[in-house]
Amino acid sequence: MIQLARNEFARSSPSGSQPPAGVQTPGAVRARFLTAAEVAATLRVSTMTVYRLIQAGQLPAVRVGKSYRVREEDVDGYLAGTYTQAV
Repeated sequence: MIQLARNEFARSSPSGSQPPAGVQTPGAVRARFLTAAEVAATLRVSTMTVYRLIQAGQLPAVRVGKSYRVREEDVDGYLAGTYTQAV
């Protein structure tokens, strides 16, 4: 299946650089998802603060059943976006 998708991609892609959405190439790194508690521990805040950030739209998350999952890259992006320089 992957071989077929890769061959099909090679014929259809003019640049040959990126596979179409949904097609994983061998060796591709998958995103790591964290629970709200894991994000809270990483940021050293309460889980309620994480839920508030998610509800405010400041921290992208995916709802899985009754809980949320946050990509590790999104946590890093949130920290990078709110970084302030001391004067």
